[in-house]
Amino acid sequence: MSGIHGYWLFVFAGILLNLTPGQDTVFIIGRSLTGGQRSGVAAACGISVGSIFHTLMAALGLSAILATSALAFTIVKFIGAAYLIYLGAKLLFARAHSVTNAAPAPVSTAPRAAFLQGILTNILNPKVALFFLAFLPQFIEPTSGAKTLAFLALGATFITTGLIWCLVIAFAAARLQAFFVRNPNVRTLIDRTVGGLFLALGARLAWSR
Repeated sequence: MSGIHGYWLFVFAGILLNLTPGQDTVFIIGRSLTGGQRSGVAAACGISVGSIFHTLMAALGLSAILATSALAFTIVKFIGAAYLIYLGAKLLFARAHSVTNAAPAPVSTAPRAAFLQGILTNILNPKVALFFLAFLPQFIEPTSGAKTLAFLALGATFITTGLIWCLVIAFAAARLQAFFVRNPNVRTLIDRTVGGLFLALGARLAWSR
């Protein structure tokens, strides 16, 4: 591929990185368990849209600002951490489910919310921006005259493999959602657990350097 070297090594490394559990994995599992398959798929697609944003920003050189400006990195980091903590608090302190309110949110709104939340959690994580800026250039020919196109091609490859894995996670986690709907006490416990994980992820992001 023009301007790219070690493409299949990049694909293999990208798949291994996608398989590594992280903030996105926890978010997709949480949305699948609390909102069902459509919410999980929407969350996965939202995260992919966020990755597209990071790819474009890195290709245009704007992500370099986060890499060189401590203030910009800190601002984005704390906004992202605050958003994760907000999502976690909503689940952690939500009213307990009962038999009458155990049904999932209406399909017309829950997937849309999960999609937008997926975009925001990904975009507001400065580590993702730095990852694209640091990882992808290693597979671009230094002398290539089409570095931007090569960067976009690598980004599209990574996003595609990542989306496939995220969809697998969403479908797998959603298979358990019906059980939680039939058992509201267990569903409440899951909501509290997922909320606690979001709070922990937010705190971890806030304290990261």
